[in-house]
Amino acid sequence: VQLVESGGGLVQAGGSLRLSCAASGNTIVIIYMAWYRQAPGKQRDLVARINFDSDSTTYYADSVKGRFTISRDNGNDTMYLQMNNLEPEDTAIYYCNGRARSRNYWGQGTQVTVSS
Repeated sequence: VQLVESGGGLVQAGGSLRLSCAASGNTIVIIYMAWYRQAPGKQRDLVARINFDSDSTTYYADSVKGRFTISRDNGNDTMYLQMNNLEPEDTAIYYCNGRARSRNYWGQGTQVTVSS
Protein backbone atom coordinates (compact mmCIF):
# COMPACT_ATOMS: atom_id res chain seq x y z
CA VAL A 1 0.00 0.00 0.00
CA GLN A 2 1.30 3.44 -0.95
CA LEU A 3 -0.08 6.70 0.43
CA VAL A 4 0.43 10.17 -1.02
CA GLU A 5 -0.78 13.33 0.70
CA SER A 6 -1.56 16.68 -0.85
CA GLY A 7 -3.29 19.92 0.03
CA GLY A 8 -1.14 21.46 2.72
CA GLY A 9 -0.13 25.09 2.72
CA LEU A 10 -0.15 28.42 4.52
CA VAL A 11 -3.42 29.87 5.76
CA GLN A 12 -4.48 32.57 8.18
CA ALA A 13 -6.18 31.74 11.45
CA GLY A 14 -9.87 31.09 10.88
CA GLY A 15 -9.25 29.83 7.38
CA SER A 16 -9.76 26.40 5.84
CA LEU A 17 -7.74 23.74 4.06
CA ARG A 18 -8.56 20.32 2.67
CA LEU A 19 -5.98 17.56 2.76
CA SER A 20 -6.14 14.54 0.49
CA CYS A 21 -4.52 11.14 0.78
CA ALA A 22 -4.52 8.91 -2.27
CA ALA A 23 -4.01 5.20 -1.63
CA SER A 24 -2.67 2.79 -4.23
CA GLY A 25 -1.56 -0.80 -4.36
CA ASN A 26 -3.48 -3.52 -2.51
CA THR A 27 -6.02 -1.10 -1.02
CA ILE A 28 -8.70 -3.77 -0.55
CA VAL A 29 -6.89 -4.97 2.61
CA ILE A 30 -7.03 -1.58 4.36
CA ILE A 31 -9.12 -1.66 7.54
CA TYR A 32 -8.81 2.00 8.48
CA MET A 33 -7.07 5.21 7.49
CA ALA A 34 -6.15 8.13 9.67
CA TRP A 35 -4.50 11.53 9.84
CA TYR A 36 -1.72 12.22 12.30
CA ARG A 37 0.18 15.43 12.86
CA GLN A 38 3.55 16.32 14.31
CA ALA A 39 4.54 19.80 15.41
CA PRO A 40 8.21 20.74 15.87
CA GLY A 41 9.63 19.16 19.02
CA LYS A 42 6.46 17.22 19.73
CA GLN A 43 5.31 13.65 19.24
CA ARG A 44 3.14 12.51 16.36
CA ASP A 45 -0.49 12.57 17.47
CA LEU A 46 -3.67 11.08 16.04
CA VAL A 47 -6.00 13.72 14.61
CA ALA A 48 -8.82 11.69 13.05
CA ARG A 49 -9.51 8.17 11.86
CA ILE A 50 -12.09 6.55 9.61
CA ASN A 51 -12.83 2.84 9.58
CA PHE A 52 -13.42 0.95 6.38
CA ASP A 53 -16.53 -0.71 7.77
CA SER A 54 -20.08 -0.37 6.48
CA ASP A 55 -20.71 2.66 8.71
CA SER A 56 -17.38 4.43 8.03
CA THR A 57 -17.05 4.93 11.77
CA THR A 58 -14.99 8.01 12.63
CA TYR A 59 -12.91 9.22 15.56
CA TYR A 60 -11.61 12.72 16.29
CA ALA A 61 -9.14 14.09 18.77
CA ASP A 62 -10.81 16.49 21.19
CA SER A 63 -8.71 19.38 19.90
CA VAL A 64 -10.25 19.17 16.42
CA LYS A 65 -13.84 18.08 17.12
CA GLY A 66 -16.32 20.37 15.43
CA ARG A 67 -13.65 21.89 13.17
CA PHE A 68 -12.22 18.97 11.18
CA THR A 69 -14.09 16.37 9.14
CA ILE A 70 -12.59 13.13 7.86
CA SER A 71 -14.14 11.36 4.90
CA ARG A 72 -13.30 8.89 2.17
CA ASP A 73 -14.18 8.26 -1.45
CA ASN A 74 -14.34 4.54 -2.08
CA GLY A 75 -14.36 5.00 -5.81
CA ASN A 76 -10.86 6.44 -6.02
CA ASP A 77 -9.36 5.17 -2.75
CA THR A 78 -8.87 8.67 -1.43
CA MET A 79 -9.27 10.01 2.09
CA TYR A 80 -9.85 13.65 2.94
CA LEU A 81 -9.48 15.93 5.93
CA GLN A 82 -11.52 19.11 5.76
CA MET A 83 -10.06 21.57 8.24
CA ASN A 84 -12.12 24.64 9.13
CA ASN A 85 -11.57 27.46 11.60
CA LEU A 86 -7.87 26.69 11.69
CA GLU A 87 -5.80 27.87 14.64
CA PRO A 88 -2.05 28.53 14.92
CA GLU A 89 -1.89 25.47 17.18
CA ASP A 90 -2.86 23.34 14.18
CA THR A 91 0.49 24.10 12.55
CA ALA A 92 2.27 20.80 11.95
CA ILE A 93 3.25 18.23 9.37
CA TYR A 94 0.19 16.12 8.64
CA TYR A 95 0.72 12.45 7.83
CA CYS A 96 -1.65 10.00 6.23
CA ASN A 97 -1.75 6.58 7.85
CA GLY A 98 -3.26 3.31 6.72
CA ARG A 99 -3.63 0.04 8.59
CA ALA A 100 -3.63 -3.19 6.63
CA ARG A 101 -2.79 -6.77 7.61
CA SER A 102 -1.27 -5.74 10.95
CA ARG A 103 1.05 -3.20 9.31
CA ASN A 104 1.06 0.56 9.37
CA TYR A 105 1.68 2.49 6.19
CA TRP A 106 2.61 6.19 6.08
CA GLY A 107 2.65 8.96 3.56
CA GLN A 108 5.49 11.44 3.24
CA GLY A 109 3.64 14.21 5.07
CA THR A 110 2.34 17.62 4.08
CA GLN A 111 3.04 20.87 5.89
CA VAL A 112 0.17 22.93 7.28
CA THR A 113 1.04 26.37 8.62
CA VAL A 114 -1.55 28.61 10.26
CA SER A 115 -0.54 32.23 10.83
CA SER A 116 -2.07 34.36 13.57
